[in-house]
Amino acid sequence: MELRERLQGQRTPTSNEPQAPLDGFAELKDRVHLAVISDLGPRLYNESLSQQALRDVVLADIRNRLAQERGIAIADRDRLVQEIADDTLGHGPIEPLLQDDDVSEVMVNGHADVWVERAGTLHKTAVRFSDEHHLRRIINKIVAQVGRRVDESSPLVDARLPDGSRVNAVLPPLSLTGPLLTIRKFAKSRWDLNGLVAMGTMPAEAKEFLELCIEAQLNILISGGTGSGKTTLLNALSTAIPQSDRIITIEDAAELRLHQTHVLRLEARPKNVEGQGEIPIRELVRNSLRMRPDRIIVGEVRGSEALDMLQAMNTGHDGSLSTCHANAPRDALSRLESMVLMAGVDFPLRAVRQQVSRALDLVVQIERFSDGSRKLTCITEVERMEGETVTLQDIFEYKFDRTHEHGGSLAYTGLRPSCNKFERRGLTLPRWMDQHKFAGAAPMAAAAARNPRIEAHGRRFGR
Repeated sequence: MELRERLQGQRTPTSNEPQAPLDGFAELKDRVHLAVISDLGPRLYNESLSQQALRDVVLADIRNRLAQERGIAIADRDRLVQEIADDTLGHGPIEPLLQDDDVSEVMVNGHADVWVERAGTLHKTAVRFSDEHHLRRIINKIVAQVGRRVDESSPLVDARLPDGSRVNAVLPPLSLTGPLLTIRKFAKSRWDLNGLVAMGTMPAEAKEFLELCIEAQLNILISGGTGSGKTTLLNALSTAIPQSDRIITIEDAAELRLHQTHVLRLEARPKNVEGQGEIPIRELVRNSLRMRPDRIIVGEVRGSEALDMLQAMNTGHDGSLSTCHANAPRDALSRLESMVLMAGVDFPLRAVRQQVSRALDLVVQIERFSDGSRKLTCITEVERMEGETVTLQDIFEYKFDRTHEHGGSLAYTGLRPSCNKFERRGLTLPRWMDQHKFAGAAPMAAAAARNPRIEAHGRRFGR
C-alpha cells in the first residue's frame, strides 16, 4: 500500500470508481507546512535576506522534515518540497492577484470560489485552491508572518501584513462554508489631493477649501460606508499638514502613510491566545496626550475611544483628523454620541452633544457609487447647539445630474463657514467664497430652508 493510501486510510479505488480529488499527501503537507512557518516565523519576512537565500533556508528546513518521513518515493519527495516551498514563500494561487495593481481586494469564499474587486466592482475569478487543506495552509502562512495564529480554538483573526494590507480569516465552526479569507490590499501609490481631483473624487474648489481647513487646524471627521475610501481621503488630507507639526497616528491596523518628518505611529494590540495583553485604541489616545502632539490622527473611531478623542479636540489639540462609518454627516454625529455612551460614563445626552459640537469643526462625507467611483458628497460645518440639536451647515453639496446614470458633481452652496479659526490664524478664504456671490435666489432660498437663521443678505464671517 502506498503512503497516500495509508494517509487517507482508504483502500485503492477500482477503475470503475471516481478518483477522489483530495491530494493523498494533504495531511503531510499541512503538518510540514505548519511546522516550517511556526519554526521560521518572522524570519520568512526578514528584509536583510535575499529571495534566494530565504528560499534556500526554507528548502533546507522542508527537506530535513521530509527526511524523517518514511516510505516516500524520491519523485514524490521532490514534488512535495517544491509545493510546500511555494505555499510557504508565496500565497499559493492568489499570488498573481496580490501582485496585480488593479486589484484592490481579494475575497476567498471557499477553496473553489475566489472574487476580486477592480475599480470598485466585484469580479469572479477562475482561481482555485486544490482543496480546503491547501487554503488553510495559505491562511496559516499569512497570519504567521505577523506572529498570529488561527485554528479551531481561535477560528477568527484580523491582522495586518507588513505592507499594510489588512487580512481577515474565519475558519469553521464559525464559517459554515469552509475557510474564508479577505485581503484588502494596501495601495503601493499614495493618493494626494491633486490625484483625487484628477480622478473626479472632488472638484478643485473643494480641494482648495480642504487644504485651507487643514492649515487652519480644523478638527475634521471623515465619514462614509465600508470601502468608500475614507482612509485614502485621510491619507490625502494629511499631505497638507505642515512639516513642522508633531503628528501622532493611532490605528487599529496601521494603514496610514504620512510623509512628514515628525510622525509617531501607534497601533492597537489585540488579545493573545490566552486572552491577555490587549492594548485598545482608547488607551493609546490617552497616552498620546502625554506625548506633546500638535495633531492627533485616529485611523477610525468605532468604540469608547470616541470620548477621549473628543476630549483631546476640546483641550487644545486642534487639527485632529479621524474617520467613522456613517451614511451622512448627521448620522456620523449620532454614531459619535452612541460611541461616547459606550465608554460607560453617565453623561446626559445634551452634554455629549455639546462635546461633539465644540470639538468637531467639519464633517466630510465620501461615498462609493454603483459604478465603483468614490466621490465626496458633502462637506458640512458643525455649528453650535440650538436647543437639543447640533446645527449643521453644508458648505459643499453633491448635485445629481438626472440626465446621466452616474452624473453629478460636488458644488459650493454659497455659504461661508462661520468657524473663527481662519481669522485667528490669519487665513483668508478664497475669493470665490465671497458671501455676496450667490448664484441667484434659488441657492439662497434652499439654504434658508435648511437653516432658518440664514438672513437674506448672506452669512456673517466669524462666530
